[in-house]
Amino acid sequence: MLILSVTGAFKIGLSVILAMLILLAMITVHEFGHFIVGKLLRFKIDEFAIGFGPALLKKRTKKGGLFSVRLLPLGGYCSFAGETEEGDDENSFNKKPPYKRILVLLAGAFFNYLTAVLLICTLFIGFGQPCYRIDGVDASPEVASEYCFVEGDIILQAEGSGVYLITDIIDAIDGKKQGDKVNFTVEREGKQQNVKIEMRTDCDFTNSSQTSKVFKALGVGTKIGDDGENYWAVSAVNYRHSFFKSIGRGFVYSGKMAGTLFKVLGELLTGNLGLNAIGGPVTTIKLTSQLAVQNVQSFLEIAAYIGVNLAIFNLLPIPALDGSKIVFCLIEWIFKKPVPRKIEGIIHAAGFVLILAFAVLVDILAFI
Repeated sequence: MLILSVTGAFKIGLSVILAMLILLAMITVHEFGHFIVGKLLRFKIDEFAIGFGPALLKKRTKKGGLFSVRLLPLGGYCSFAGETEEGDDENSFNKKPPYKRILVLLAGAFFNYLTAVLLICTLFIGFGQPCYRIDGVDASPEVASEYCFVEGDIILQAEGSGVYLITDIIDAIDGKKQGDKVNFTVEREGKQQNVKIEMRTDCDFTNSSQTSKVFKALGVGTKIGDDGENYWAVSAVNYRHSFFKSIGRGFVYSGKMAGTLFKVLGELLTGNLGLNAIGGPVTTIKLTSQLAVQNVQSFLEIAAYIGVNLAIFNLLPIPALDGSKIVFCLIEWIFKKPVPRKIEGIIHAAGFVLILAFAVLVDILAFI
């Protein structure tokens, strides 16, 4: 029993460490984007830090900037001279033209997204594209077998469009009524086939989290899991494409992920999706740690997802985020006069507090 406890504790510890390393790596990539574009545009950089808290390692550059590795692996930052005030140096942040500041601010999200695309393309080339496989069918005397999936079918397209995420199937069948037939392309017995699937129920979706409603409408069966619970008889499998097609589909997949994030944000704003459907830092680390230790593929998948997530989230026009700072730069660029730096600083500080409060709230709701 003691050995099992030690092994379990080691696995949990390793999974948490891997999750934190993924988050740290993606945040470092984000800050490096700010750093490298800032250097190219001759911004004066005070410090590039990996992590927060007390410095474990410091190195002063020839131009006076500081590189540091800090104790807490929970983030990092790229600090520009004159970022919170006007500054006297012509290379300080707020002395540079607004369009150059906007390029620096955009660079963090761009580097996150670029990294995610590279990871996804690597996944598709090395392992194949994740697709849905039907592992069981709910037989119904009311539906002819020719209009049903067959066990082992791998879903490739729905209504002529490629299926990358469950949201693609939702988009394809949304609004269909019971008895309607939907065109799917599947791999069946090693060959691609076009089939028509009859909907078992009406398909009226209010948000993108209604996966059970999707599988019920498609006539997917259920199976008993190792824990004795019933689950939908569908699983993720890797489907290999050619090298260049894998790269192309990798770009499309990353775009689909970004589009889904925007869709979820829209559903949150309209109230179609509750806050308990998302998670804050604690939930993110928990889910990341569970996936990161499964295999290399899962590790890269969650890293890519976090990369896209960071890119999108940081561009939102929320105070304290890059998107909000870009808005202030645009105001200065259009009206030829900046918002008073003190007022902007207060707005960003208030936004930072609200973001922390929101993150705590969604974590609490996720565990209720």
